[in-house]
Order: sequence, then structure tokens, then C-alpha cells
Amino acid sequence: SPYTTDTIYGGLQIVNPGETAPAHRHIAFALRFIIDGEGFTAVEGKKMPLRRGDVVVTPTWHWHDHGNESDAPVIWLDALNLPLFRFTPVHFAEQYHESRYPSVFTETCEWRHPWDQVEAELKAKEGPYAIYHYTSHGKPLSPILGAQAERIDGNYTTKEVREQASFLYHCYEGQGRTIVEPPTGPRVVFKWTARDTFAVPAWSKIQHINEGSTTAYLVAVSDRPLLSSIGLIKPQS
Repeated sequence: SPYTTDTIYGGLQIVNPGETAPAHRHIAFALRFIIDGEGFTAVEGKKMPLRRGDVVVTPTWHWHDHGNESDAPVIWLDALNLPLFRFTPVHFAEQYHESRYPSVFTETCEWRHPWDQVEAELKAKEGPYAIYHYTSHGKPLSPILGAQAERIDGNYTTKEVREQASFLYHCYEGQGRTIVEPPTGPRVVFKWTARDTFAVPAWSKIQHINEGSTTAYLVAVSDRPLLSSIGLIKPQS
């Protein structure tokens, strides 16, 4: 497969100081997790700050552009539903006639999910392991891709789980390892630390292990919303 999973495309993007990614729009849905640095994304006239740990969404066919007005590079992880367009060839893109789409700065926006709020939600949950699901108006971030953040306390091993969804994981903080047993092929152990990214194929057994004394945080993008909408989700634990 030319993609990260059969339904998720993952990639890294860097915008250097003073650079702008020209305004455009496309059919594909995009989700961005900020790894390092500070910048901005403007979506349909709303200019949002990008800070480490934030999740910023670009809905389908919305004008958007990115830029960096700081003195250091900004880097993020892109997750898009591009692989699906192999089967439904209706993906189109359009460039705006200027480099920037007119926008006004805002700290708060339905398309921006600051990390400090997510971390607070995770810390408020009881137990050594917690999951926070990113939502918009009570629903997943898109009908195709969703996102979640996970807190794993020190010296804790999660229960093994299995479901049809595939995942693109990124470690925000901490270190540990994840055991992945795909439906075919050998079991794989991923050792991860902050800023590492790894993929989990569909219908794999997954188990996270935090052998350190400090809390670890993972963020994951999955195709669970798509599979749920067509009745293909059957979790097994």
C-alpha cells in the first residue's frame, strides 16, 4: 500500500519562519497534530494559532492556508483520508487567487483543539489509563476519520484490545512500547518516545506498556467513524 494504512495517509510538514503555504481547498479531510514550534492555520477566515500538542482540523472543501510568523520552524503531523479516493475518484483541489485567504485571528474556534484542554480532561478521568475522544458538536471530527488522546500512567500496562479500525499513533510525551499483533504476520513491538509516530493495521491486537515512572501521552487518528457508519465495527477485547 502506498499509504500509511489502507484508509489513512500520514505525513510530516514543516513551515519555516516567514513562510506561507498558499491558500487552497480540497475534497480530502485533513487533521493536524502540532509536534513542535508555533505557527498559524487559517480556515474560512478564522486564523488559529498552532502550538505544540494542538489538533487543528480542515474540513472538506474549506479554504485554508498555513504560515509561520515566529523565529523557529513549526512542524506537524498531517492525517488525511486520501487513500479512500482510490475507490471513489472524486478528489479535487483548487488554489485561491491570492496567497492568503482573508482571515481574522481567533484563539477559540470549533476547528482548534488546544492540548491544555485535552490534557486536563485526561487528568480528570479516574484510573491509570484514560482515553479522550476529540469531538465536534458531540460527533467525531469527521464522518471518516476520528481522533483520540490516551493517558498511560507510569508502570502500567493496558489491556489488550482488538477492533477493525486502523490507527496512526503519535507520542506527545513520555516513553514506552506498544505490542501490535496484526491478523497476518509476526507480532511487532514498537518502542516509542516523544515525537515518534507509528501505524497499526486494521484488526490488530494492541497493547501499550509504560515501564517508566512518568505519565505518557499518545494521540491517535483512526478510521473508526467510517467503519461505524457502515456497520463494520466489532470490537474484541
